[in-house]
Amino acid sequence: MVEHPFLGGLSALPLIKSGRSRAVNAENPKGEKGKGGMAASHLGPSRKGSPCIRDVAPGATAVLADIDGPGIIEHIWITVTDQTEAGTFVLRDLVLRMYWDEETEPSVESPLGDFFCNGFGRGCTVNSQAIVVNPTRGFNCYFPMPFRRKARIEIENQHEAAIPALFYQIDYCLHDELPEQTAYFHARWKRQRITDKAEDYVILDNVKGRGQYVGTYMALTTLERYWWGEGEIKMYIDGDDEYPTICGTGTEDYFGGAWSFATQRDGKTVENTYCTTYMGYPYYSSHDEDVHNLYHNDDAPPMRGFYRWHILDPIRFHEDLKVTIQQIGVYKKGLFERQDDVASVAYWYQTEPHQPYGPLAQKEERWPR
Repeated sequence: MVEHPFLGGLSALPLIKSGRSRAVNAENPKGEKGKGGMAASHLGPSRKGSPCIRDVAPGATAVLADIDGPGIIEHIWITVTDQTEAGTFVLRDLVLRMYWDEETEPSVESPLGDFFCNGFGRGCTVNSQAIVVNPTRGFNCYFPMPFRRKARIEIENQHEAAIPALFYQIDYCLHDELPEQTAYFHARWKRQRITDKAEDYVILDNVKGRGQYVGTYMALTTLERYWWGEGEIKMYIDGDDEYPTICGTGTEDYFGGAWSFATQRDGKTVENTYCTTYMGYPYYSSHDEDVHNLYHNDDAPPMRGFYRWHILDPIRFHEDLKVTIQQIGVYKKGLFERQDDVASVAYWYQTEPHQPYGPLAQKEERWPR
């Protein structure tokens, strides 16, 4: 009988399991047993001799992990600078990719920041179960990522300058085998710089196979005035055509908030950001933070970042899945169709093989407004 290695939580800590704990980082890039921290520094042997990957050149790809399985990645930690002399959008210029079992098409492809719920090339604190971002840009991911034969994780530098230091650690556990019904982790970034009026923004489509949808990150730049959050999220499951099986009641409702996330304080409307275990609104800004830019005018449109984890309520599908969200606002005359700038990351598990994602948008098309 195959042991179920995914059973976790505090109640499972007393249970002895058969897995073998390993980690890869710049001090032990192959995760070999008994070979961590061997690099020497001026302090001597095994004294912080290789804490990071240095000087990742423009166009280069840094391999963070190349692991033989079976195993499960249990935690990822990464941190980098968010700007260089060449620009301030490093977190959108670095592309994170993950490949399982020697596949040629990535199962995960996203700008580094957006994967960790830090869109717009800007860092912010996130405190949730699946993604945690601590000051300053301490990116953590706790989504389990199983693999049977091999796991490969890499970051491509599409920035115009070298990344001076890339710090990371990937904690995983090796197993003799995984349960037959084990699915693979996937994540995909998308963006529509101006949504089409009266047409839903597509968060995820072309998913074929069996699995479950487990999360959404949305980076919304509003391009019109008035309240923007009446759009309903839709889940088209297993052959749904014109109408979905699941349809929400509004954007702020889907992300767990209410009444426009706002309160009145001293005669002014105040945005209430928040982070909770499964849903949050961690980022709001209407300012251009690139204060060192000669052309800085502080004229950025409002930017908002949201996350929702379907951990206790995964969206299960057996054949196919499509996820969309409407762009609908409201003002004193009622509801109206909007056009905004929407980017998103969809997170899900499914059986392999998965459908190819198509080319990722060029870096200039990923930059925030």
